Amino acid sequence: MGVFTVSEENISAVAPARLFKALVFDGDNLIPKVIEPIQSVEILEGNGGPGTIKKLTHLEGELHYVKHKVEAVDNDNFVYNYSLIEGDKFPDTLEKVSVDTKLEAAANGGSVIKVTVTFFTKGDAKPTEEEMKMGKQKGEGLFKAIEGYLLANPDYN
Repeated sequence: MGVFTVSEENISAVAPARLFKALVFDGDNLIPKVIEPIQSVEILEGNGGPGTIKKLTHLEGELHYVKHKVEAVDNDNFVYNYSLIEGDKFPDTLEKVSVDTKLEAAANGGSVIKVTVTFFTKGDAKPTEEEMKMGKQKGEGLFKAIEGYLLANPDYN
């Protein structure tokens, strides 16, 4: 099995507690509202904590799905980790893709968003540049969409 990791940091104008709540606790409802191709997020197993399996259905010309497994939720330190474990367009060369997210307070009252994405491949396979680029773009798009919603709705708690 191969292991390939990419990390990045982004800055948000939204405070960590507010952003974490929107992403982790309200994300299943908010994400389909703020990202047009996403049709639904549903819990298949669990209560939202570690071990929970979620199915995200999205429209890219036709309906597709991906399953997430929640690996860790740390409310005090604003940490949320999950793995992409299955999907109808999930490459055969991947075992899973783990996404580790940590929000920290920024000097301006906003957040520093630290994300590490780890691709676990089957055999000697390597993720393509396109797979790695697309994963990064989708992650950034998610954060920007939630951030935009929060900035446009200052009364959201």
